[in-house]
Amino acid sequence: MPLLELREITKAFPGVLANDRVSMKLDKGEIVALLGENGAGKSTLMNVVYGLLTADDGEILVDEKHVKIKSPRHAIDLGIGMVHQHFMLVEPLTVTENIVLGREPGRFGVIDFATARQRVREISDRYSLKVDPDAKIIDLSVGMQQRVEILKALYQGARVLILDEPTAVLTPQEVTELFRVVRSLVDEGLSAVFITHKLEEVIAIADRILVMRDGAVVGETTPSATDEIGLARMMVGRDVVLSVEKGVSQCGDVVLSVNDVHIEDDRSLEAVKGVSFAICGGEILAIAGVDGNGQRELVESIVGLRRPTRGTIELKGNDITRANARASIEAGVSHIPEDRQRRGLVLEFNIAENIILGDHREPPAADHGIMHPKAIAELARKRIADYDIRTPSERVLADSLSGGNQQKVVVAREIGRNPELLVAAQPTRGLDVGAIEFVHTQIIRERDSGKAVLLVTFELEEVLSLADRILVIYEGRIVKEFAVADADAETLGYFMTGGGGSKLAEEQESKPVESSVAGGDK
Repeated sequence: MPLLELREITKAFPGVLANDRVSMKLDKGEIVALLGENGAGKSTLMNVVYGLLTADDGEILVDEKHVKIKSPRHAIDLGIGMVHQHFMLVEPLTVTENIVLGREPGRFGVIDFATARQRVREISDRYSLKVDPDAKIIDLSVGMQQRVEILKALYQGARVLILDEPTAVLTPQEVTELFRVVRSLVDEGLSAVFITHKLEEVIAIADRILVMRDGAVVGETTPSATDEIGLARMMVGRDVVLSVEKGVSQCGDVVLSVNDVHIEDDRSLEAVKGVSFAICGGEILAIAGVDGNGQRELVESIVGLRRPTRGTIELKGNDITRANARASIEAGVSHIPEDRQRRGLVLEFNIAENIILGDHREPPAADHGIMHPKAIAELARKRIADYDIRTPSERVLADSLSGGNQQKVVVAREIGRNPELLVAAQPTRGLDVGAIEFVHTQIIRERDSGKAVLLVTFELEEVLSLADRILVIYEGRIVKEFAVADADAETLGYFMTGGGGSKLAEEQESKPVESSVAGGDK
């Protein structure tokens, strides 16, 4: 008896048929992976199941009973929980307060926090999801925050757990732990829907795999009956290069020089502690680290969004330490931010308007303060075609695009600016294999044309595929440097989580900045 069944689900938006008569079943104690390109309809389908959207046609059955899921609260009452790609947690509150939020135990309007804390501990112990109930969310790692999201769904009585891109910001060790947790939940009788674009994870975790393309299910298989190449072909409809080819780095003059930089976070605590490195033209330098170890503050200082408290940042010999964002762009820095919605886009603007952000005062977008709508539309249409942005028109609002297509708009704008330095933070976050192949190719082309690329990503496969040189950051310090040929995911993960202690950091800090340029080692 299926725990959850969808029959002929159809959902349309203006100009887009997001779900085209999609059917699927989920049995008790089963993990079904939903795989597909950006805009294939995966998240839309699960948003219908979770009550965030209403289907135009079709049926949903829970325990073989027809239901019309009207809201997330209704879905939760039916035993359906969802962990979103962007966590829905209140950072200043504690773990317990977040988990019981909306379902607080108590009487007469008074919350019984002792009972709440005890229930959280019981669920945490039962499923081996060890989290401090009194810790504040803002102080937790991303992996621990994800545990809180899962605990919240379990506290609410979830029997079906929908996981939307759950490994996007996790280290290999955290991914392994997440898979262990999900499998243990399934062994307890829960069921899971796993939305992802990572082929190797589908093979590792799923019992069944449904592949979607253009809103419809185009194939169903099992891990034992396929491989990554076959899944990629099924997703995209063509053969896909899973690992981009690149030649040996031809390191030129130093483009970016960062010397003994100290940077404070939003709480005025030191997040970056004496970091030094340099990147030359024709090189991709990757910074690998668990989220929250100073990467965000470092990137923001380089691109003019945050000022260091000490140290210097130079671009081709020009001091940009105190430059603002506009001056940074004018100096030749492009920035693909890690959060496309907060930093990369104005969601209320259309695609064309977002494509020209930062260049809206310059030809061809404008001349002498007067904007040229036809030229802007023509440029936007070219970028939409070049970067395979799935949209019926350049006039569509950014807010209505899928997450992957929003990312493509940002990438198209920043690479299209022809910068001296490309700072790419999570450049393929939320992208499917076809789009990842394209973006990786563009980044390699930037490097091969003599540009410097700073890559900051949690995706270790991406680091190992693209980088010429790798710096590992931990607690605001560079603790290890690798040539890419000497690195692997397990070793990087070890140093990313504190392996090696502080001695390596002190040794790295004592090196002069010139010694970190790859050209001398190649």
